[in-house]
Amino acid sequence: MNSQEMIDLCTQHSLFSWSATAKVDPFPIARAQGIWLYGPEGQKWMDFNSQLMSVNIGHGHPKVKQAIKDQLDEVIFVYPGMATEIRARLSKRLAELTPGDINTFFYTLGGAEANENALKAARIFTGRHKIIARYRSYHGATHGAITLTGDPRRWPNEPGMGGVVRVMDPVPYDYSFGQSDSEIVRNNLTYLEEVIRYEGPTTIAAMFIETVTGTNGILVPPQGYLPALRELLNKYGILLVCDEVMCGWGRTGKIYAFEHGGIVPDIVTMAKGLTSSYLPLGAMGVSDKIAAYFRDNVFPGGLTYNAHPMCLAAALAAINVLVDEDMVGNAARLEPVMRAHMQRLQAKHPCVRGHRTIGLFGLLDIRRNSANDRLVPYGGAHPAMAQLGKFLRDNGLFTMLQWSTVMTNPPLCITQDELAQGFAIIDRGLEILDAVYEG
Repeated sequence: MNSQEMIDLCTQHSLFSWSATAKVDPFPIARAQGIWLYGPEGQKWMDFNSQLMSVNIGHGHPKVKQAIKDQLDEVIFVYPGMATEIRARLSKRLAELTPGDINTFFYTLGGAEANENALKAARIFTGRHKIIARYRSYHGATHGAITLTGDPRRWPNEPGMGGVVRVMDPVPYDYSFGQSDSEIVRNNLTYLEEVIRYEGPTTIAAMFIETVTGTNGILVPPQGYLPALRELLNKYGILLVCDEVMCGWGRTGKIYAFEHGGIVPDIVTMAKGLTSSYLPLGAMGVSDKIAAYFRDNVFPGGLTYNAHPMCLAAALAAINVLVDEDMVGNAARLEPVMRAHMQRLQAKHPCVRGHRTIGLFGLLDIRRNSANDRLVPYGGAHPAMAQLGKFLRDNGLFTMLQWSTVMTNPPLCITQDELAQGFAIIDRGLEILDAVYEG
């Protein structure tokens, strides 16, 4: 098909995520390789967002493709109650790479399902029903996961699941700079402990966090937050669930983002980079204590495609590529390079309010005036951001624009020169936002 045929048939006969179908203008993609996307007529775009912060090893890696092909000649599908070699091998590899005593895994088809099953595990293991979640968060679009979600995507799905207690993030949305990390942590956890007391500690099963918040702003936890949060939750017997669906598997310069805080959660959920999105797979990893409980008690989670052999084969190959080709190390090494590009753009463009990055997980924050008001109100839109999106597309770059932010999350195989090429396109595009800056 040519580009227009592809777009017309997709928009006529399928629904698009989080979109009114009549308003979408999708990229027509014929193939992808490395950090590049190609259209049917030879169009070429740099993938500066790893699609949904998920194609961590880059597109079309031959070792992962071969592993998928090889699995076709072995077992394509068996029901989840059977044992397979690929299930055994991947589970062992995950236990080796996951810190602490997280050695047991339940497989799903994505991050939302991983979080749904973490909900079940936490509630059944503790015998409690309430779950603490944060406002600036996204945990998935299924019933329980979207209720845990704090951002506006939950609004059309409310009232949703009962028992969710939502709390503020460590750093407020309209944060006025000046406090130290230690002050931020102390203030936030003082408030959190007060909420815990009001809700009744013996009613709260777990707290869910994105270890580094993703689409709601690449929010890196303040120094000292993770260990202090871990200590507070331990005090009341509340489990810590780290959602690493987006920030895990090398994105932050470590395999898991919680490693930056020197902690190990009770439960970790993952997807996206687990297979580099070559095939759909998610997983919930649990501590030995929780795993021991479910050796003697039924875990009431079931999916037809649980532990699907094809998806597991993609995961094992993608993990081995990530580790063997030192892409986690590449993300760590390029973090200061990315930060330097961001600093340069902030110094040059008055529209740039600030920037954040950890590993190759970053964004530019856009403002409309010198008072540092964001260009786009929370949950809103602005025509200049749409113009920027068109400029980037027309100049060969794909990334996500979320409210007042420009995402910069390339595949972890990107080179320093390619990173500079991507930021050069963004540099030119920011002139569109400078034009609406009010001074």
